[in-house]
Amino acid sequence: MFDKEKWKKRIRSILTLNSHPGHISAGFAVGVFISFSPFFGLHTILAIAAAFLLRINKVTCLTGTLVNTPFTMVPVFIASNRIGEAFLGRTPQKIIFQDLNLSTTLELLESHGAQILIGTSLIGFVAALISYAILYYLIVRFRRRDETLDCLTKQMEETGEDLEQG
Repeated sequence: MFDKEKWKKRIRSILTLNSHPGHISAGFAVGVFISFSPFFGLHTILAIAAAFLLRINKVTCLTGTLVNTPFTMVPVFIASNRIGEAFLGRTPQKIIFQDLNLSTTLELLESHGAQILIGTSLIGFVAALISYAILYYLIVRFRRRDETLDCLTKQMEETGEDLEQG
């Protein structure tokens, strides 16, 4: 069941992280990009690796991977295939998901893998850009309500670095 108070606490904890709004937003955006990748089951591992390699916020990167849910994966998968077909100049083909086993899955990957990878990358990139802008705006707006957080955020934006509180 959806616990509104629990989600409010989680969102507040992200908005008040002791980090530059750009770092927090970048971590989330990378996680969003990863969430749209077709590498199901590897999103968490990819997010952790990306967070360490890119030196971005690990918490928000992992949180970003939760954007593309099991409920949205099928429509995203179909849209990605269509976008990839258009990008590659191929004629649209119907994907049939019946009787999925290892051999039919491998055939599906062989026939549709490139366009799905291209489509998910394009959708993920656009979603990452949008999520970065929205989260950055929300962090700055939320922090303006608290005088200490507002001052800290302004200093971070001027220097471009994380500052210690207190």
